[in-house]
Amino acid sequence: MTWTVAGASALVVLLALAGLRLGDVSIAWADIFAALADPAAAPPDVAMIVFDLRLPRVLSAGLVGMALGVAGAITQALLRNPLAEPGTLGVNAGAALAVTVLTVAYPASSPFLTPWAGFVGAGAMTAAVWALSWRSGATSLRIILIGVGLSSLAGAGITLLTALGDARDVHRAFVWLSGSVYDANWAQVSALGLWLAPTLALCLLASRALDVASLGAAAARSVGQDVIRFQGFIILLCAMVSGAAVAVSGLIAFVGLIAPHAARRLVGWRHSRIVPAAALIGAAIVMTADLIGRVAFAPIQIPAGVLTALIGAPVFGFALWRARASLG
Repeated sequence: MTWTVAGASALVVLLALAGLRLGDVSIAWADIFAALADPAAAPPDVAMIVFDLRLPRVLSAGLVGMALGVAGAITQALLRNPLAEPGTLGVNAGAALAVTVLTVAYPASSPFLTPWAGFVGAGAMTAAVWALSWRSGATSLRIILIGVGLSSLAGAGITLLTALGDARDVHRAFVWLSGSVYDANWAQVSALGLWLAPTLALCLLASRALDVASLGAAAARSVGQDVIRFQGFIILLCAMVSGAAVAVSGLIAFVGLIAPHAARRLVGWRHSRIVPAAALIGAAIVMTADLIGRVAFAPIQIPAGVLTALIGAPVFGFALWRARASLG
């Protein structure tokens, strides 16, 4: 466990340094370390590129990946389904619908309202899933089915809006929906960091209860766990964590699905280990996708969400194929 976390942490640091160095203008390692050690003494152009453009983007990608990885881990534990992810609870669909409504139906609205619309939409859809699945307790299957149904309904609403809306407004909506941290700034990084610090800490503190919940409702009740309240608590945590990430970056697919799987393979099934490992793996995935999208086809930038989908789908399919092969 210690070596895994140390290795993942080292990878995240290396990706952060690569993100500071690489781009339209490459910066020498010596200039980067000198700027980080003494920003006031750094050349103005280096300081501007490192501190105003690249460092907020790198930190934003890392925080978003951490949030999505942890949200995926707690969602899979709660629903006892390895294919579950925050989108199962309607987070992605709710955020996407809210942002599309704001962008297409109210094109004159301020761009600063977009993250707030995404966060409110994510929370509202999650609340709707929980309310509709409640029936003397909410079973995992009921939550999944209602989440899929409401996500499809939200998708139909998005399709209708994009078919009827102005082409320029629809394009703006799709840019956000593609998932990217290209416009990250220190205000976003500070707000996201302050929001995630307590919520991710709560996820880690709930790790032992997640171990119990992953065994099923009957086992959880047998050791005195209030299953209904704990379900509501974890769903609220998931909405808070992943909703904040979606509000900053838009929709970045597969991170909440793949990071917990990789974490379990590396550290086992105890959530006190899975949660921090999934956070670091999620950060590494988003940082890698953002770095590749920024430098591979420069000056054209590919959104991180596009790359995670292109890479994540075949990787996850291969993992499923291996699991099926191992079962004979």
